[in-house]
Amino acid sequence: MNWKLDVEKLLTIRFESKVEIINHSYVGGGSINETFRIQTNIGDFFVKKNSSALYPLMFDNEALGINILGETDEILVPEVITHGKGTSDAYLILNFIESGNMSNEFWEKFAKQIANLHRHTSNIFGLDHNNYIGSLNQSNKNHNNWIDFFREERLIFQIKMARDNGKIGNDIINMFDGFFLKLDEIFPVEPPALIHGDLWSGNYMVNKNGEPVIIDPAVYYGNREMDLGMTQLFGGFSAEFYKFYNDFFPLENGWKDRLDYCNLYPLMVHVNLFGGGYIQSVKSILKRF
Repeated sequence: MNWKLDVEKLLTIRFESKVEIINHSYVGGGSINETFRIQTNIGDFFVKKNSSALYPLMFDNEALGINILGETDEILVPEVITHGKGTSDAYLILNFIESGNMSNEFWEKFAKQIANLHRHTSNIFGLDHNNYIGSLNQSNKNHNNWIDFFREERLIFQIKMARDNGKIGNDIINMFDGFFLKLDEIFPVEPPALIHGDLWSGNYMVNKNGEPVIIDPAVYYGNREMDLGMTQLFGGFSAEFYKFYNDFFPLENGWKDRLDYCNLYPLMVHVNLFGGGYIQSVKSILKRF
């Protein structure tokens, strides 16, 4: 069945009146999702589409994550219109956000909003459900302390996957074993922070009013430095962001050095997804340690 029929049906159910797609344009995507802007008789929407068989519950979890972030009222996120399955594909339908140019206060505002988001806390590290990081399952099993959560649910989870798929050998595993022995000496004790979970430069946008909007979350309660580490991968954020963040929610001494250790997680995710040069990045961080 044509994907447009699936989307029209989901929107018709959501709005309880007939919705028809007048036009659509392909926005982009990647190895996981196809994305479209659709024009309908009731307005424009953003559609994400993927295989419901390959990625069960991905959009259910993404919708939950967007809503968790949105309910804080700290930073703009897309509005979840609806999500569901068609004949063979799954869909997530959001309001369409027009892009614009950064305002003069963009980085200050963005830093303050992320800092305020991180002040939302919980009595546990983790979440009440698992979700995805990219196309990989992300375990959010609850732990009482960050060290156990980071080791078990973030690093060991990825290490086992990489080992089982032949992407890493005993040399890296042994290096991680040494890293784990000192893990409780690396991170300062802080309460769990609500974090975006995948806050690289491709997961924020600027709306028509010049304001930051965060998209594609992998939400959980964790160490807030995980978000800051991700901001330095793949292009990074402006140096202004870190200055303003520290003004609003000061970081413990040594935070710049810890960001590389935080990034062992997303780098191991990329080892499992793509292999290649990401293995050398992991080795480089562990050798410096």
